[in-house]
Amino acid sequence: MSNVQPISAKELDDLLKSSSEVALLDVRQSDERQYASINSPQAALDLFIPLGELQERVAEVESAKPANAFLVVYCHHGVRSQAAANWLATRGTSNVLNLTGGIDAWSIIVDKNVPRY
Repeated sequence: MSNVQPISAKELDDLLKSSSEVALLDVRQSDERQYASINSPQAALDLFIPLGELQERVAEVESAKPANAFLVVYCHHGVRSQAAANWLATRGTSNVLNLTGGIDAWSIIVDKNVPRY
């Protein structure tokens, strides 16, 4: 069993506004990313690695994520990101969170300017 915790869109918004170290990992496809994305603060690390490329590019996540940072994985509705988060956690990645409802929830709850699809 993995050590992945869920995080709501509101909780992520609060986390991004806090002084906590945060890395976002978008595992959607590039066309989805071009259409809609989370406008993260400059202090947050913003990674984009489609789910199908994650296994071969996991070193990018491991080298970019500060040791104590939260790694928030997201996709459209939270299904692909849950799979990615579970896989990362079983590899030993710490502080992995899955955005419940994905970017769709982010658009509804936090930033209505993010297009829904």
